[in-house]
Amino acid sequence: MQRDVSSCNTYNYGDALYWDARYVQDALSFDWYQRYSSLRPFVRSFVSTSSRVLMVGCGNSLMSEDMVNDGYEDIMNVDISSVAIEMMQTKYASVPQLKYMQMDVRDMSYFADDSFDTVIDKGTLDSLMCGSDALLSAPRMLGEVSRLIKPGGTYFLITYGDPKVRMPHLTRSAYNWKISLYIIPRPGFKRPESCSSSAKSCMEAIPITSEGMLPHDYVLEDPDSHFIYICKKKDEEEAQLPSYPLMADVL
Repeated sequence: MQRDVSSCNTYNYGDALYWDARYVQDALSFDWYQRYSSLRPFVRSFVSTSSRVLMVGCGNSLMSEDMVNDGYEDIMNVDISSVAIEMMQTKYASVPQLKYMQMDVRDMSYFADDSFDTVIDKGTLDSLMCGSDALLSAPRMLGEVSRLIKPGGTYFLITYGDPKVRMPHLTRSAYNWKISLYIIPRPGFKRPESCSSSAKSCMEAIPITSEGMLPHDYVLEDPDSHFIYICKKKDEEEAQLPSYPLMADVL
């Protein structure tokens, strides 16, 4: 397993000082990868409105606000940047459904085991994967996420990382996750007219191999697509089943 060198730049996205400086310089709301409007079909399918949700690496995103406006009742937001958290605490002081805490996702010991029904991650694991200590940071974060999710709960990961670079991290037996994969084009992607009639729905799970990879002949409509991994924490009965659906199960 390696850090995502090809997708990173010189910034240290795992450093609180970088994010504090960024939010001081630019306080405007910003959503990584996808807005809630694009992710809503997935969120509504896999996250009930009564779920206790943990949004990791929330930054100054509008995602949680949009979810509350869509009926979600309890969202805890954490971020490593104290600047971002103070900004969001002030902004949403009158919204009881939203709570904000400064926290490093690699150590969320403030929360007890099985505290949340769902953990949503839109780019936070990706940020850690760009750091020089990625091979230490990623399992620390994912271990905490697994610890905090109740059996039957879900880790909802939105990432630029395809299965080749994400599955080796997500399929560790200690996490006890059953994983389904979905692919969504980047915002603004225009599907060629010749392909519009045959295009598959983004809500169809992608068949993956027994190793958890995309089939060798699978072609992305959009080369810069985002990947959505729905990682359901198994209960005791499910623990004996495969960690991800095989091609034969979904074909």
